[in-house]
Amino acid sequence: MERDQATRVAGPMRLRRYNERLLLQLLRRIGEASKAELARRTHLTSTAVGTIIQALQDDDLITPTGRRVEGQRGQPATLVQINPKGAFGIGVRLDRDAIETALVDLGGEILDRRVHNRILPPPLQTLELVRADIAALLAGMRPAERVRIAGIGVAQPYNLGAWLRELGLAKPDFSAWDGFDFASALGDETGLPVFSENDGNAAAIAELFYGCGRRYDDFIYVFMGPVIGCGVALDGTCLRGVTGNAGDIAVMPVRPSALPSAPKPAGKWDMLLSRASLNALARHLRWCGEEVRTHTDLEGFVRAGHPAVDEWLADCVDALAPALRAALCMLDVPVVVVDADVDAGLIGRLREALARELAETAPEARGVPEIVRGSFGTEAGAIGAASLPMFFSFSPRSEVLRSGTRNPEETEHA
Repeated sequence: MERDQATRVAGPMRLRRYNERLLLQLLRRIGEASKAELARRTHLTSTAVGTIIQALQDDDLITPTGRRVEGQRGQPATLVQINPKGAFGIGVRLDRDAIETALVDLGGEILDRRVHNRILPPPLQTLELVRADIAALLAGMRPAERVRIAGIGVAQPYNLGAWLRELGLAKPDFSAWDGFDFASALGDETGLPVFSENDGNAAAIAELFYGCGRRYDDFIYVFMGPVIGCGVALDGTCLRGVTGNAGDIAVMPVRPSALPSAPKPAGKWDMLLSRASLNALARHLRWCGEEVRTHTDLEGFVRAGHPAVDEWLADCVDALAPALRAALCMLDVPVVVVDADVDAGLIGRLREALARELAETAPEARGVPEIVRGSFGTEAGAIGAASLPMFFSFSPRSEVLRSGTRNPEETEHA
């Protein structure tokens, strides 16, 4: 009896929470709107929308922006928009050669950050460094802002200790990371809720929440970082898979590279990450006699038009285009979003080369996806990590509407 009563109460609460998030999502997409426009677009009643708007204003998540006349008669309509200072997220991005911690507001603006371009130290040393960086970010906020922190997002490649030979990273030993729950340890250190994803999914979630998700619900997201990352957006949410590795094209089998700088695979197949990644570009530049310490050094070579960049780009696209075509055949999405950790023209060149290759190899009766530029470039890692608490707190995910057939505590955790 008590459980039935809890289910009857929880159902309307979940529906109300879903509708609140639905309005927030719509406002992120269109900027500002009136109550009547929100009701038309969400198919909710004007009364329901009015109640939700009042609740969101009471929570300082939206704010009035002015008035406009929607027709020839009546009072001007009050417009509302997202309040960027209504919530904040902290993002921690870990990579094999960099650590970045950033503070982002609900509008997607990076307010402050700490960056360490260095080989990733052991877990406990990294934990202490990140804890100190978060404390510094919090110290720069007003007390009224600190209570609006939705949580911390951690974005890192899974299996940090794997594939080091293919990445040209034989010396660092990251094996300790594969058995360490950094997100849980960080939550214990800070007392804040921590949300963790692999870096590809996190960046795809950032696009859904702050970027291309304003126009597209379905896309494959490709991020050219030290290792190539990927995420899949379907029906406005991120496809995770059983272990969180859905969309992990980095380990797709490809033919061995033709570049003399590439290590020879053990068998007849190699992995995509050994050809399509900034680590592969850095490895090729070093083979050509150039000094490259971290991936942040690469932009100068791209800007200068170094021949090794052209050679790597051709080899990268030769491997990446078939992998993308295979993913498109399985997922049937109309858009590929391409972004990278460095630019100086690299993102544009990569998009053009991919579009050309996909068009030339398109099967009969199959089209070519629209290939669009990502929204964040070098900021994608930080915003991707910081978007995790925002997405899980304010996005109308289907999990919010669970029917109540599970244990309420399990449902809330999910």
